[in-house]
Amino acid sequence: MRVLLVEDDLKIAAFIENGLREAGFSVDRTDDGEQGLHMALSVSYDVAVVDVMLPNMDGLSLISILRHRGVDIPILVLSAKQAVEDRIKGLQRGADDYLVKPFIFAELLARVQALVRRGSKTVEANRLTCGDLTVDLIHHEVRRGGQMIDLQPKEYALLEYLLRNKGRTVSKTMILEHIWDFHFDPQTNVVDVLVCRLRNKIDRDFQDKMIQTIRGIGYAIKAPHVEVQ
Repeated sequence: MRVLLVEDDLKIAAFIENGLREAGFSVDRTDDGEQGLHMALSVSYDVAVVDVMLPNMDGLSLISILRHRGVDIPILVLSAKQAVEDRIKGLQRGADDYLVKPFIFAELLARVQALVRRGSKTVEANRLTCGDLTVDLIHHEVRRGGQMIDLQPKEYALLEYLLRNKGRTVSKTMILEHIWDFHFDPQTNVVDVLVCRLRNKIDRDFQDKMIQTIRGIGYAIKAPHVEVQ
């Protein structure tokens, strides 16, 4: 999952970015409100974390413009302002959640994960499934046929992205945009390498294979004996 982080406090920004990366997210970061707006309008993000006080454009103005232009990305606002009126103002401008500084990272992560689930079209809020494959989104546990499978953060992020698009083909470009960073080289074969690693863990020891290569287009995940639409 891909996160846009707009925060001008370098210490806080680095703290959040490192924590989200360790949790398996891809993070694009800027300390400028106008640049954050440009990035949000240019790239498809799964969630945004936006500070209120920013240079060149404040966070609430950024959110207002995004909503006015029809961008419905889930947004978590960060602010040092604790008054109820300030939280109400943030939500009225179009934010989906509001977190007051200082905060515990575990709470920020839980809120980001909740916004991603809310923004997706999955029916089950805490779990993704495909046949006998199950992903627990709360504990980041992956099982197939009841067997626990240990995934690295990028492998987990790819599996989650495929499952959120179950039954649909996702291109290599789409995977790059959601799993890696804003300036990642699109000519690299890193997607193929990551898919191969994930297949070795998800499919290798099972008769029925789930991760499918759609030649010339990309990849899809499907339950055995179910056709990709």
